[in-house]
Amino acid sequence: MTVDFKTLRTILPLIADAKHPILLRGRHGIGKSAVVYQFAQSLGLPIVERRASQMTEGDLLGLPELISYEASVEKEINDQDSTPITKGNVTSFCPPDWFARACAEPVALFLDEVDRATLEVRQGIFELCDSRKLAGNTLHPDTIIFAAVNGGVHSGAASYQVGEMDPAELDRYTVFDVSPTVEDWLEWANGSVNGVILDFIRNNPEHLEHNDDPEPNKVYPSRRSWVRFSEASDGMIEPGNNSPTVYALGSAYLGFEAAVAFNDFVADYSKIVTIEDILDRGMLPELDINGHCGLIKKFENSPRLQAALDEKELANLGNYVLTLPSEALMSMWSVIGAGFTDNVVAMHTFKTPSGDTLANHLVRVLSGEDVTEAKV
Repeated sequence: MTVDFKTLRTILPLIADAKHPILLRGRHGIGKSAVVYQFAQSLGLPIVERRASQMTEGDLLGLPELISYEASVEKEINDQDSTPITKGNVTSFCPPDWFARACAEPVALFLDEVDRATLEVRQGIFELCDSRKLAGNTLHPDTIIFAAVNGGVHSGAASYQVGEMDPAELDRYTVFDVSPTVEDWLEWANGSVNGVILDFIRNNPEHLEHNDDPEPNKVYPSRRSWVRFSEASDGMIEPGNNSPTVYALGSAYLGFEAAVAFNDFVADYSKIVTIEDILDRGMLPELDINGHCGLIKKFENSPRLQAALDEKELANLGNYVLTLPSEALMSMWSVIGAGFTDNVVAMHTFKTPSGDTLANHLVRVLSGEDVTEAKV
């Protein structure tokens, strides 16, 4: 089972209270690290992050040092007298600074790319997650362990060059397969990503990221790459201006298909009609059949019709449906029918200007009857 970020945020506090290690699995660029950082901040914990893929055994366990060691052993002398025997120098591991900090104070210990680490490093992390100890040093009682990997059960997992995690290794973690929604990203990106980009993703959610098996050496968009594209193109995205520079940047960050779609969107930005224009503002756009079909697709991909609409929103939706040509009307009706039940009932009984119901209007249109007078 996969979880979105909204669900994950409600579950993480429960796991954190128990101090169980948490493993997030999912595609690259979806925001796994951001979730860890945000959650640690909410707990007031500093982040101690290490890329397991770049670690050696020494980076994990530390390096040996000589220390003096005294031990008393029982040695029978005559009538069971005991004599202390002083030993010389012995070796002990000196922990690396990051681990010493995680032992001395509460932190969020974040081990990223665990499934790209060497087997030796993963064996050490195995012990750390199992006993909260490494080489005799124990984590602070309030330190929380997080780990992240690209492998897992998601689509495209086989395309990552990572090591498999066996059942015993996975058993040391609380495992979450993360699959954030488009709304998760839009909420997170609001205020930090260019508004035109956000509008593009709202209207073209299929371009947010590539979910199928990737072709080798081909550039695809991801949630991370959209953020980087926004940063690189800061001040250059102008609605109505089809900029070659923005297109070149888009191709580099997002790949060809997404860059073309975004450039076309920017060029026609003033003509873009959103779901909010229909439901919230009561717009009745004059579109050709392709424009209506594109807008209906937005309704299909949006969660708005999956929740109850208020009276104003229902009226605006009904008035828009009345403007649809017969070629698009049935598609829109199917989208409405797949939504929230109360909305469907309200649309069936919605009154047209001629006093007819919307359901009867649909039947008359599909039967070829002239219903021009019923349109607003």
